[in-house]
Amino acid sequence: MFHKAIIFSLGMITLTGCNAQKKTKKPDSTSGTAANTSGTKSSVQKEGVIYLNQGENKFLKEYEMNVTFKGISEDSRCPEGVNCIWAGVAVAQIEVMGTYTRPTVLLLASSDNAGRNYYTSEEFNGYTISLEEITPFPKSDGGVKALEGKYKVALTIKKTDVAASPDPTRK
Repeated sequence: MFHKAIIFSLGMITLTGCNAQKKTKKPDSTSGTAANTSGTKSSVQKEGVIYLNQGENKFLKEYEMNVTFKGISEDSRCPEGVNCIWAGVAVAQIEVMGTYTRPTVLLLASSDNAGRNYYTSEEFNGYTISLEEITPFPKSDGGVKALEGKYKVALTIKKTDVAASPDPTRK
């Protein structure tokens, strides 16, 4: 029985590579690296995508919203160059505050998994805020601790479609 479990596990590892499961969009090289708390342009917004470095804060005038990338609460993504059974997930803490609202922290995940309460999009103040990308991926030699402070996210913000019926299983 024990040998069958080992053989099954080895078979799953060889058949399932997390490289095939990852979304590996590369951020625009002009996205900048310095944290922005003074209103300078260190992140570029292209085609509706907003790039933020960890700790960066931006006021988005067109949405009347302040957005801050507070950090990563979980990063269990499969490290680059490693075969994994599960691709894993990264969860970004995005603090949003409208002109007339209190700050709210949204937990946006790199993939949807309702069973674990992971969602790539959340609604706030009439807008749907979606996580498009979290970079960089963990490395097999450095782990997640080596990435602290180096994370970047790409977000999109769209007016919420009021005709769409809300999912009653979500909070």
